Amino acid sequence: MTEPPRVPPVTFGVLGPLVAAGPRGPVALRGARQRAVLARLLVARGRVVPVDRLVGDLWAEPPEGAVGALRTFVADLRRALEPDRPPRRPARLLVTAPPGYALAAATDAVDAGRFEAAVGAAGESLAAGRAGPALAALDDALALWRGPAYAEFAAEPWARAEIDRLDELRMLAVERRAEALLALGRAAEAAGDLRAQAAAQPLREETWRLLAVALYRAGRQGDALAALREARAVLVGELGVDPGPRLRRLEADILAQAPHLDPALAAVPAPVAVPPAPPTGGAGKERRPFVGRDAELASLTGLAERVARRGRPALALVSGDAGAGKTAFVEALADRLAAAGWTCAVGRVPEYEGAPAAWPWTQLAAALPEAEAPATGAAPAATGGLSGAPVPGGLSGDTTADGPGAGEPAVARYRLHRTAGARVGAAARRGPVLLVLDDLHRADEDTLDLLTALLTGPEPVTGPVLVVGTYRSTAITPALTGALARLARTEPVRVYLGGLAEAETADLVRAVAGAADPDTVRALHRRSGGNPFFVRELARLLAAEGATALERVPAGVRDVIRHRLAQLPASTGTVLRRAAVLGRDLDPDVLAALVGEDAMLDAVDRAAQAGFLTPDGTRFAHILVRDTLYTDLSAPRRARWHAAAGAALERLRPDDVTGLAHHFGQAPGPDAAARAARYAAAAAVRAERRCHPHEAARLWQQAVAAHDRAGDDVRGRLAAVIGWGRALAVTGHLDRTRRLRVEAVATVERLADPQLAADVLAAFDVPAVWPRNDDEELSRRIVAAAEAALAALPADQAARQARLLCTLALELRGDTGDRGRRAAAEAEAIARGLGDPALLAFALNARFMHAVDRAGQAPERGRIGAELVDLAVRHGLVTFEVLGHLIVLQACCARADLAAADVHAAAADRLAARYELPLVGVFTAWYAALRLAVAGRRAEAEAAYRAAAVRLDAGQMPGMAAGLLPFALLCLRLSTGGDPGPALAEATHAGPYAPWVRPLALLAEGRRDEAGAALRALPESPHDLLREARLCVAARAAVDLGDRATMARLHAALSPAADELAGAGSGVLTAGPVARYLADLAAALARD
Repeated sequence: MTEPPRVPPVTFGVLGPLVAAGPRGPVALRGARQRAVLARLLVARGRVVPVDRLVGDLWAEPPEGAVGALRTFVADLRRALEPDRPPRRPARLLVTAPPGYALAAATDAVDAGRFEAAVGAAGESLAAGRAGPALAALDDALALWRGPAYAEFAAEPWARAEIDRLDELRMLAVERRAEALLALGRAAEAAGDLRAQAAAQPLREETWRLLAVALYRAGRQGDALAALREARAVLVGELGVDPGPRLRRLEADILAQAPHLDPALAAVPAPVAVPPAPPTGGAGKERRPFVGRDAELASLTGLAERVARRGRPALALVSGDAGAGKTAFVEALADRLAAAGWTCAVGRVPEYEGAPAAWPWTQLAAALPEAEAPATGAAPAATGGLSGAPVPGGLSGDTTADGPGAGEPAVARYRLHRTAGARVGAAARRGPVLLVLDDLHRADEDTLDLLTALLTGPEPVTGPVLVVGTYRSTAITPALTGALARLARTEPVRVYLGGLAEAETADLVRAVAGAADPDTVRALHRRSGGNPFFVRELARLLAAEGATALERVPAGVRDVIRHRLAQLPASTGTVLRRAAVLGRDLDPDVLAALVGEDAMLDAVDRAAQAGFLTPDGTRFAHILVRDTLYTDLSAPRRARWHAAAGAALERLRPDDVTGLAHHFGQAPGPDAAARAARYAAAAAVRAERRCHPHEAARLWQQAVAAHDRAGDDVRGRLAAVIGWGRALAVTGHLDRTRRLRVEAVATVERLADPQLAADVLAAFDVPAVWPRNDDEELSRRIVAAAEAALAALPADQAARQARLLCTLALELRGDTGDRGRRAAAEAEAIARGLGDPALLAFALNARFMHAVDRAGQAPERGRIGAELVDLAVRHGLVTFEVLGHLIVLQACCARADLAAADVHAAAADRLAARYELPLVGVFTAWYAALRLAVAGRRAEAEAAYRAAAVRLDAGQMPGMAAGLLPFALLCLRLSTGGDPGPALAEATHAGPYAPWVRPLALLAEGRRDEAGAALRALPESPHDLLREARLCVAARAAVDLGDRATMARLHAALSPAADELAGAGSGVLTAGPVARYLADLAAALARD
């Protein structure tokens, strides 16, 4: 029998640049299209590729004779791949197979095939518990990668699906390798590879999950939580979705320190519990029976002893399901510490939306002694500090206070946080202090900001202070997630309250219902899972109706609550339902106004006796009781009762504008909506004055929604939109601010009121450091509206004119005309004449935006930045002080004076930390990557750029994010003397930078004619901070093409920046010294 012809032993490499090797060594693959034919057949993985498809893939517009050219490429490839094949013998590797060609290579002859098989085998090994062999196989498999798969064909549509498939396999391999390392106890090693993959592929949830597990097992719990927070930010920012259930569950497990997260720790026995002291203190207070939790109490009392002995603050976090007894637990702790001489203060997060912002801190302040006034005075640029005047009886950073920077939200917020710290610190100087913040899962962002500032801010509290926070582990909000991540560096002690043991359940049942036989207790424990609230409810049912009732009532805790409520008189149930509309905490005066005083007193007595209210009748015993009552109300009844509550509150508590906004916001009809809008606006203004920007944003949004329901006050709605945008800008949500600006501009265009237009257009005066817009259509509309308003404004409105001119200049940033530059100069002259420092700072910002219309202007920008710093320091304009430092940093980078740039970066970071300005850190992270690039540390710089890009949310810094990472990576290659090839494919998708990259990319593919056409078609570069970088990239292509006209034009354009680093004036990237490109251009021009 004749053997079939043997396929020649040729191997192929596609995991990087395309290569082939035969028995004689590397196979010479000549010409871009010859290589493309081979790559196209490899992508097909043995399948036949028809001739017409090959022709279509090789040429966008096939020339005459394309089929003949294809046959030539195939013949050349056959000779290269089978050099020993006799003449006229059929090819055995690149075979003809109607209607085209196929590559008959074995799977293991292609590195991609070997890689895929190894990844599959490793998965089977992991599933069988053989982590060692899996790790070895994956190490060998990943070593096959020499660069991006099919690197030179990344832009070809026919290669995209296969490249994506192989990239997906590679990411799976990295994840499986991490699983193997984790199984082998090498968590720290796993974290490194996972961090790099998360930076490169930030939307991949499994990578983030494994990274968080690895960090947790490496003892870096805070970093694990920070990674999950970063994953949430990326998913929400990029896709508008929350993390999936596995990530959410992991976050809860890390916060609870679930034993299963680290098998090595799960087997460690729990410490022996210290016997608890009997409850003391709290004289005169009736408390619910408290049983069990001995080990948990011993843990926190031991922590309290260490705090008192060492005189240093500490944080404890208590979590558990609803009804786990978190509040009762911290009350028991407070009783013990109060008996030991501690000052104890409790702040509870309100459980309805009508409460003021940061309300728990108001409660805490009321329980603490007054603090001495911090010294007031202006803050030096980056070394001093600003402090606010004390606010007797409470905490406030009121923006109406006097002093430098008093009107700036950042300064006011800093004063508020400093006042809070001073208040707590003063109490701690008298003796140890316990601060309890209960129900943090419901906390607003301003409450959480104060908590994190107290413990991790620029001036954290000192002295013996124990802070205890409680939260429901199944209801963690994104705001709480962020706060817990920031607090992780304090290494908090975590206590998770699970179900009670059966013996403890028996103790609680006996305390509530008296004697109970063991079988009944066992059944009750099984049904409740030991949840203390559920146990109490079942015990009360047992006491009232006997053991048979446990079998009749449905299993859920809400069903038990409903059954017990039904046993009360109907009038009592009605009063409780009316009370539920008021929230968990009851205002007896308002409730009496709704139901009558006698009915209220009778119902409160009965409900307290039944355990639905606290013994003093001012609060529902548990939020589950209130929520059950409230959610069982029909929507029409709920709305009408909110209207009645609003009317009663209006008579009795007219200053409670937040509560009034809440109730009228839930009430029916346009009249209630109009009142809700009015009260929400008033509450938002109050929140702004008290330095609660997150609450202000929520209330302004509520006012806009109420105006939409009322539908009759266009100007009032416009004011609410502006207020909402202002509050969002303060909290860093610049993308949403910009969308609101679209609304405001549309309204202004309809109203045709020039003074109103001037105020609205200039209301969004956020300092800007990036001279490029992201929405040209909106900018054109704003420019047109501003020009119209300027023409109509009276001559005596100089300040309004200047603000409009600044707005005009900012919207024209990047424009190649001179209108923006002239507007900025005119605004600056007006501001200097008026002597208005804030207006002058705004005008200097506008002038900076137009100091980029030609190369070599870094010194001028440096002078603008230095004046901004000086002006801002003298007048307490913190955000403009930060802007000034960043502008000077950019100018220093352009001149390669990185030592000076470091000084300004550090100053900006210090101010950002003090005044909680998160976007500054995003910018300085890019600067850190630039610094590595200038030092020639390419690999570290690339990793730093990818990590910085994850933080660069397009919603936070409009105009900056699009295409910046791929352009930065290309410039990194150019500046460090590397082959730009690996970065070119990615950079062709670099958004606004792509046209300047395209000629180089076409040259790399051998398409010189197309590259020349692309180079000649380049438009004038936008006037921005990357102008020189773009021109240098174009210069590289012009020299390679020998385009003398373009080279001469680029040489003239770049000459003024001969002493600068190209693009470094941005503070984020560089293509290398401009002088090097000028030398290349001059040398090329000198050649004949």
